[in-house]
Amino acid sequence: MLSYLRFYSLLAVGLALFTGCTHQPTPAYRIGFSQCSMSGPWRQAMLAGMERELSFHPEVQLHMLDAHDNSRVQQQQIRELLHDGVDLLIVSPYEAEPVTPAVEEAIAQGVPVVLLDRRTASPQYSAYVGGDNLEVGETAARYAARLLQQRGYVAEVMGTPGSSATAERHQGFAQGLRRYPGIRSVGQVTGDWKEKTLKPALTKLLQAHPEVTVIFAHNDAMGRGAHEVCQQLGRARQVKVIGVDGLSGAGEGIDLVQRGVLEASVLYSPGGEEAMRTALSIMRKQPYKRENTLGTIVIDSTNVRTLQQQTDKMVSQQADILRQQGLLQSLRATYASQRTVLYGLMVSLLGAIVLGGVAWQSARKNRLINQKLAIQNAEIDAINHQLVSQNEEISQQRNQLEAMASQARADTEAKLRFFTNFSHELRTPLTLILGPVEELLTSSPDLTTAQRHDLGLVRRNTQRLLQLVNQLLDFRKIEVGKMTVRATEGDLVAFVREIVDAFEKPARLRGVQLRFLAAEPVLRGWFDGNILDKVFFNLLSNALKFTPDQGQITISLQASPDGQNLRVSVADTGRGISDQDRAHIFEWFYQGDQGAVAKGSGMGLALAQGLTRLHQGQLTFSSRPGQGSTFVVTIPRELPPDLRSAEPATTTVFALDEPEPLPDLAEPEREPAGLETGSETLVLVIEDNAEVNNFLARKLRTDFRVQTATDGHTGFRMATDLIPDLVVCDVMMPGLSGLEVVAKLKEDWRTSHIPVVLLTARNAPEQQVEGVQAGADLYLTKPFNPAFLLESVRTLLANRSRQREHFRRELSVDVATVPASNPEQKFLADLTAIVEANLTKTNLSVEDIARSLGISRMQLYRKVKAVLGTGVTDFIQGLRLTKARELLLDDTLTITDVAYELGFSSPSYFSTSFKTRYQISPTEFRALHITPHA
Repeated sequence: MLSYLRFYSLLAVGLALFTGCTHQPTPAYRIGFSQCSMSGPWRQAMLAGMERELSFHPEVQLHMLDAHDNSRVQQQQIRELLHDGVDLLIVSPYEAEPVTPAVEEAIAQGVPVVLLDRRTASPQYSAYVGGDNLEVGETAARYAARLLQQRGYVAEVMGTPGSSATAERHQGFAQGLRRYPGIRSVGQVTGDWKEKTLKPALTKLLQAHPEVTVIFAHNDAMGRGAHEVCQQLGRARQVKVIGVDGLSGAGEGIDLVQRGVLEASVLYSPGGEEAMRTALSIMRKQPYKRENTLGTIVIDSTNVRTLQQQTDKMVSQQADILRQQGLLQSLRATYASQRTVLYGLMVSLLGAIVLGGVAWQSARKNRLINQKLAIQNAEIDAINHQLVSQNEEISQQRNQLEAMASQARADTEAKLRFFTNFSHELRTPLTLILGPVEELLTSSPDLTTAQRHDLGLVRRNTQRLLQLVNQLLDFRKIEVGKMTVRATEGDLVAFVREIVDAFEKPARLRGVQLRFLAAEPVLRGWFDGNILDKVFFNLLSNALKFTPDQGQITISLQASPDGQNLRVSVADTGRGISDQDRAHIFEWFYQGDQGAVAKGSGMGLALAQGLTRLHQGQLTFSSRPGQGSTFVVTIPRELPPDLRSAEPATTTVFALDEPEPLPDLAEPEREPAGLETGSETLVLVIEDNAEVNNFLARKLRTDFRVQTATDGHTGFRMATDLIPDLVVCDVMMPGLSGLEVVAKLKEDWRTSHIPVVLLTARNAPEQQVEGVQAGADLYLTKPFNPAFLLESVRTLLANRSRQREHFRRELSVDVATVPASNPEQKFLADLTAIVEANLTKTNLSVEDIARSLGISRMQLYRKVKAVLGTGVTDFIQGLRLTKARELLLDDTLTITDVAYELGFSSPSYFSTSFKTRYQISPTEFRALHITPHA
């Protein structure tokens, strides 16, 4: 008996100790987390990642605080967490500068700090975890280039101004686009990370630039808003949207790509799991990386299904883990409850040996529970192993994607090499074109004025192409580092003076004054003439292009105060550089908004800056809108020995981009205002390029009268004033584009009947469809055959003549009005209604009808002539006689009554007009159609 009591006493003590050991342990580590705002899908994904990682570490307690995008609040929260005695801080800064002192205090107190997503202004931190926004922008640029096949127009929807993510993503996108000279960014709008804020500005941008086919949005929410704008404009199929984040869940990046709302989304990992793993490694004194830059991939139709399945599977497995942990907690609670009951029973039955069997049975049940717990733990271990395996599989896929991206970059480089080689091959045919043309111009005195003018046009544009090819080759040499400086000692004043002399003639033709100011007669230094002449040529060419007639260009040379550098400035009195263009003025292939000024290739200033830097110099500029711009080239007076050459310098001669004076061709006299020209055909040419405009006018004047306009607004105004028989219009024009001109002409009933021929260099099928949908009758791509253009114009005018016959047949005796099924018929219906309402007026004039319609007498005459092929007076007379046939059938009216009812001055004039029209008198007409009364 005593042995049993001793046994149960020991058993009770053991159970008590065992029960105490199975209580929930106190947290081993306390982590404080301060972030900007807990709202937003990306932040929620970051928190979800932290919670997933913490689910494997129950010994870690996370204390989260939300600063609600307030840096002062976040600074106070960090100090509160330090006061509470956390073991480690995770900080996602809202702003870098304000939060830096609090983070430095934590480091000074020995508390490690992990920065998540954004950095502070100080290098004092333990580790950083976050994505590379520059890489995100460059990845988006590469993908946009693939969508556009390296040629097209893009727009950019940016986040909050001043945000580091906004600046870096824009910078990366711009850097990425520089590798694709055929792609142009038309502008940016600000979305503040929200899908609604961007809509008005993006709508305006897309309406101004219908050529845009790709939009890069800085997050998926703004991408969804951009897609809605495209749907409202009816361009959802043409415009492809690239977003950023690539989160899972309804309405997020992966879902938007699957539904076709986004063409692609660039993954920007929230980094919650990585931040928590790094924090645990720091606290456990394990090795860790201080800089943890998260990778990114493009999520599009090729991989979105796989990523969605992996995400769904991960979420499902995470839910299973949580369910298993909940079940484990429940079993532990049950186990603890049973253990407590058993403890009570053992204490109460210590004096009763007969209850030993009950105690043994309880122990057996406990063993079964332990076995169940072991099985549950094994299942959890299996799930953890499966998650690790899946993570390895995802890593392998990411490595494959990175390899594919590397291959894509290699392919792009190969294409660029091909493009450079192709540009080099262009020099031979251009030379073969330029040589014979020069020979014809100099050794063929029997050429006509028109032939000499056309050959001069060929020579100038061949020189322009040759110059562009040379600039492309220089651009490639700079990129691959094959262009070297071979400097010789010389006089910079004489060198620049020689280049300026080449611009004297084109400047004089436009009345532009060139001023050359040198601080000293001679400024000697070491420089490479073959490099600097390209720099100064581009600067002077730009200044001459953007300086208005009668303006002034000043070229100044001087040495720096210390004598170490030489400075050359080129100042003009042009319109200046807008604030929007200043940040991009030196980017390759960037063309700013210069209004009606002809745009160049976008390479001149970028090439000038690259060559200046190659010469160890600096190119800067200053500008005041409306007053002009000043570009300053600063180069060192001395250069290292390895950049010097003992051979004499040989400079390259550039052909100026300004046209040489050619003999003026005879211009026919313009049509006087208000003159009705009868059957003469008038063609209106709208083209902003002066040479193309002149070329079209000369070719068309052989068969037609021609008026010209150099921009869309002027062209539309002339079309409504002159009512031409046909319009030839360019598509790409400043201000009002050709497509907009066509739409306005077709909407205005005064000009809706005029056939329109669109001319453009945009030859893609979808662009041609866009032109026809706008209402163009013919869409010709440049270069075009002049003979084909003339024949097309004749065909369109012949079709218009047949349509006039159709309208005349509709105005028969049985049709009082014309049904308004199109603008021409609506015009005829309005004209007929006005005339019928005033038939009794003997003095009804063309001016009265034009005033009622709200147009001029000439506009009315040309509109009626174009639609019906007859004059307004003849139309009024015809309508009166048609109405007379109806009134003559009423035997209660006399011939005299009918004559005065219809506004004829006398019955005899009525009878004469009626007989002339119908070869029968009114009396005879009435006798034939009215049966005499019995």
